[in-house]
Amino acid sequence: MKEVTIYTDGACSGNPGPGGWGAILFYGANRKEMSGGEKHTTNNRMELLAAIESLGVLKEPCRIKLYSDSAYLVNCFQQGWYRGWMKNGWKNSKGQPVENQDLWKRLLQLMDMHRVDYIKVKGHSDNEFNNRCDFLAREAIKRLT
Repeated sequence: MKEVTIYTDGACSGNPGPGGWGAILFYGANRKEMSGGEKHTTNNRMELLAAIESLGVLKEPCRIKLYSDSAYLVNCFQQGWYRGWMKNGWKNSKGQPVENQDLWKRLLQLMDMHRVDYIKVKGHSDNEFNNRCDFLAREAIKRLT
């Protein structure tokens, strides 16, 4: 399997409000930057969409290290939250419907194709690629407004 490194970030101006996401994919010497946004969304949706969009451009199964500053995204997979949600009919520990189910389900479908390790990075610190993704996400918001 090809090994790909991905950095992602989401941003929102107001929560909810206009939102953007950014991603950088690395394969060997190749680098691809991506971004997009929605006029009315949440920060968590943008964090998820960054992962979905970046995994979605890969044309064959890959081994991926995905770096994100989103505890929401990373903890779901590192701590296995999604397993409990699926077992409980997409209800959370309080018996309420899991938020952003549509995006979680899309992400899980993409993960069936790939082997993804989620790695938490500290946001707004000295990580060059996380900072670049944040910039891409904020620029995507500007294009919407």
